[in-house]
Amino acid sequence: MNISTAQQALKHYFGYDRFRPMQEDVINCVLSKQDAVVLMPTGGGKSICYQIPAIISQGTAIVISPLIALMKDQVESLKANGVSAAFLNSTQSYTEQREIEEDLRYQRLKLLYISPEKLLTGNFLDYLCNLNISFIAIDEAHCISQWGHDFRPEYTQLAALRQRLPHISFIALTATADKVTRNDIANQLGMNNPQIFLDSFDRPNLSLRVEAGQKRIEKIIKFLEARPNQSGIVYCLSRKSTESIATKLRNAGYNAMYYHAGMSADERSRVQESFIKDDIPIICATIAFGMGIDKPNVRWVVHYNLPKNMEGYYQEIGRAGRDGLPSDTMLFYTFADVMQLRDMVSDAGQHQLQLSKLERMQQYAETRTCRRRILLSYFGETLEKDCGNCDVCRNPPELFDGTVIAQKAMSAIVRVQREMNKNLSTGMLIDILRGSRRIDLINQNFHTIRTYGAGHDISYDHWQLFLQQMLNLGLIEIAYDNHNTFRVTETGNQVLLGKFPVNFAKLSQFKSTPSSKVPTKKVSAKEQLGRELFEELRVLRKTIADKENIPPYVVFNDATLKDMSDKKPISVNQMMSISGVGELKLKKYGNEFIGLIVRFIIKKSKEGFKITGSTSLLTYELYQQGLSVHEIAQQRQLQDQSIVSHLANLYEMGYNIDIYQFTSEEELDAIDDCIRKMGSNKGVKAIFDYFNGEIPYTSIYFGIAHQNRLETVVR
Repeated sequence: MNISTAQQALKHYFGYDRFRPMQEDVINCVLSKQDAVVLMPTGGGKSICYQIPAIISQGTAIVISPLIALMKDQVESLKANGVSAAFLNSTQSYTEQREIEEDLRYQRLKLLYISPEKLLTGNFLDYLCNLNISFIAIDEAHCISQWGHDFRPEYTQLAALRQRLPHISFIALTATADKVTRNDIANQLGMNNPQIFLDSFDRPNLSLRVEAGQKRIEKIIKFLEARPNQSGIVYCLSRKSTESIATKLRNAGYNAMYYHAGMSADERSRVQESFIKDDIPIICATIAFGMGIDKPNVRWVVHYNLPKNMEGYYQEIGRAGRDGLPSDTMLFYTFADVMQLRDMVSDAGQHQLQLSKLERMQQYAETRTCRRRILLSYFGETLEKDCGNCDVCRNPPELFDGTVIAQKAMSAIVRVQREMNKNLSTGMLIDILRGSRRIDLINQNFHTIRTYGAGHDISYDHWQLFLQQMLNLGLIEIAYDNHNTFRVTETGNQVLLGKFPVNFAKLSQFKSTPSSKVPTKKVSAKEQLGRELFEELRVLRKTIADKENIPPYVVFNDATLKDMSDKKPISVNQMMSISGVGELKLKKYGNEFIGLIVRFIIKKSKEGFKITGSTSLLTYELYQQGLSVHEIAQQRQLQDQSIVSHLANLYEMGYNIDIYQFTSEEELDAIDDCIRKMGSNKGVKAIFDYFNGEIPYTSIYFGIAHQNRLETVVR
């Protein structure tokens, strides 16, 4: 099996011409039967990494997923693309489960989605061990790690799979895992020397923004006014808040609903289904919402309260813009939220770890450093320059050279670790730098290192803010698996060696939240046309989806509609080049979408807009009314030859034009022979001369179009 087979499957089933970065490497690894741990951001294309190998491999791939809604969603989308897939879970009847098991036994499925509970229930694992399994994929793999933000005890039992199926390769996938969690995933699953694939955690299409927590409803309404017809989620800390905010938004004229664990299962299912189908565009929810949704056209996410940790925040904002189109995030921050969350995590398990992670979340909200840099540094990734797509970058703070300050702090950390084999907490590090005489510091001989007292001229509070900026810049990191002590990163080591400088924000600016004004951009006529066409395509998609009782994005996602609205395909061949249009969907929906685009172009052309391809379509409209070439030319004030050229081009694209009005079977055969002899690169004049003018130009135009149309059909 080679990668070209995988690329053919990608185009045939999913309508994409090429893989995203790293997908090809992961697919190669899976096809070569090696274990793999894959970290890709939400919307980065994780599912393709196991779906394509499953499609082209012998047997059935088993996909373990913790969420029923996500399984249903994935299977629905796969079936819409012509892939045989199913899911097994507790919501299905005995008969349904037996039918799926029959399909599994007779290898009629390429992918089976299953929950860990179902997998390990009764004799199902025994049954599975006797089947032809291509590989096992574990989605949301961070759930297996005690260090993961969404640890689930039932996931730890998956280690039994490796013992029962030692010859089967495993691929573990997640969008949210720091270094400690990634290593733990591989250990918990008993993987054999797995390949680790780390894609960039950067989601450049997401704008990041933090707002002060006053007048939140007014700010949300203003935010929504600039985003009509867009789908989004408001995350809240309490169930009561979800209900009150949804009510306030409805009172303001927005179609919003709430979702939380206190609702019945039927109510939650109904709300989620309405959101997926674009019947309710706005959901106010607790963090339980969204885990099982693969809805790619969520255009914004608002956090009404501060999240508990960076992993949760990253995962929740990652539900916006999964199709790669520009999307917005907004986080409200108040110190009252911090205090409420401190109380909540103090009563939970691993409370010291959770408190430490909450502090990092608080630092993110208070920072005057590029927010994307902070987010990425948390996951061990360094961004070389500020992102330009967050509120801090849009209103940058005043900076100063903080290289020496950073070097003093990192030198103290390194010296204590190397010379004394000890680690430092925040408080002890600051006391060493300030030259404190506290007893436990002296007893451990920390006063003997060279950097003792090197920062005595900087106050304790200011050192805290400088260390916060160093964390945010990725110079140091917190070792959660080693008593939350500091470690100097590779980037920090480069600064220590004087390889590059460090700029800090002036501390006076930490007292205020950055201004979040977003500059308004003037929309060009071309962009406005694209937006209008996108809206019409969106309405058509919704009509088709409602008729078939499927989510609109299963028909085509927003990115595909955007590509259509930009390129305006007016033929089947042109539609094939649109990203996300596979062969099955082209046959099923292609003509309806092409028809809408053609009508749109004709309508806008008559209104005076200049659109590529419009002149041929205007000619075609008159041709359909029964006008002759000369009559069309007179009405359009063009030459007869131009009209012939339009009609020949349209015929080549597959339009219904009676070619024998313009030429004969004998002339077509003669022109066909001529093109074979002379080569397809010869123009109309060369062919005209070849026949010494005995075959007219009109016939030659249609002869070339006929030849090209036949070649397209053969391809």
